Amino acid sequence: MKTLLINIKEILQVREESIDKLEGSAMGILPKLDNAYLLIEDDIILDYGVMNECPNTDNMDLVIDATGKTVLPTWADSHTHLVYSGNRELEFVDRINGLSYEEIFNRGGGILNSAKKLQETTEEDLYKQSCKRLEEVISQGTGAVEIKSGYGLTLEAELKMLRVIKRLKDNYPIAIKATFLGAHAFPTVYKDNHQGYIDLIVNEMIPAIAKENLAEYVDAFLETGYFSCEETERIIKAGQAYGLIAKVHVNQFTAIGGIETCVKNGALSVDHLEIVTDEDIEILKGSITMPVALPTCSFFISIPYTPARKMIDAGLPLALASDSNPGTTPSGNMNFVVATACIKMKMTPEEAINAATINGAYAMGVQKEYGSITKGKKASIIITKPLHSFYELPYAFGTNNIDQVILNGKVQNI
Repeated sequence: MKTLLINIKEILQVREESIDKLEGSAMGILPKLDNAYLLIEDDIILDYGVMNECPNTDNMDLVIDATGKTVLPTWADSHTHLVYSGNRELEFVDRINGLSYEEIFNRGGGILNSAKKLQETTEEDLYKQSCKRLEEVISQGTGAVEIKSGYGLTLEAELKMLRVIKRLKDNYPIAIKATFLGAHAFPTVYKDNHQGYIDLIVNEMIPAIAKENLAEYVDAFLETGYFSCEETERIIKAGQAYGLIAKVHVNQFTAIGGIETCVKNGALSVDHLEIVTDEDIEILKGSITMPVALPTCSFFISIPYTPARKMIDAGLPLALASDSNPGTTPSGNMNFVVATACIKMKMTPEEAINAATINGAYAMGVQKEYGSITKGKKASIIITKPLHSFYELPYAFGTNNIDQVILNGKVQNI
């Protein structure tokens, strides 16, 4: 099947050759093509160019007139917790009334609250709840998404989460990567026996997950009061023995040497980074590890924002992700993520879009197929409503400016 988009006002992220990631000043460059066409064959980007070189429309199965509209790659959201049960709206009210994240957790809220709900939820019900969230982020322009476990905290419940993620992967056209996050928190029964829970993760959970081929990545909440550098390193190495690559929560509240631990062990990404030291920046330079900022988490729970300007100006790459989860970011809207990065982190629109497309794709290992408008890549694109320019995407932060979403060559019903 051939699909032709014509009269496109501007195509963003047009790259003749595929790249892995952008860093430093290169993040400020967003190549685009004006008054253009885009040709899709089946699920692949076949060609693009200016309108005076446009192919004959008579030979097409579908022609989409994009007059006045912007086309760009779908968002690549490399950090989410989309699979969970229920919500935690009462904790939202607790925070308004002055309780901190840590105080809520110590009262049995937070991750432990979600774990209790998930353990009591059937796999079928969990799948149905997760379908709704996945369909919502697709309608908001996300075309590749990483989804973590971590609200199970038992072998059976973690497997249940990962099986749901696999079902989503099998039944939806969006690209999905699965991450095992058994090291999200210590269950109450292991509160005073951290070693016992880590033994369970390493000796039982990871082998069982690998046996069913349920995850590509392994994660841990490396943070004061959660998992230490030494504990996280053991989990990373156990995952690596089964082919799982590390993507790690780190530096959300404190800097305790976690970034060094992750870079030393070849982590694909380090995520959160609300607290970043000069030493952390030096450690990240030249590494394969992608820093990932989660600005709408900072927005929702009123913690510092990742120091994007300092990091980019130091020559680092940066990706943006939603952190969609029931407690600290109950939204997977990547349009708002991009807008928040511009408004609160002082990223330029060019930097933010690069961070949410090609760098986001790198942070979940799909940059060869997604993240840019490049011949041979998957035809997963956003078609906006008519815009004055693409700057309107972050500027009009409360407006839905998405008209159509195409995933792997197929127009989605949004």
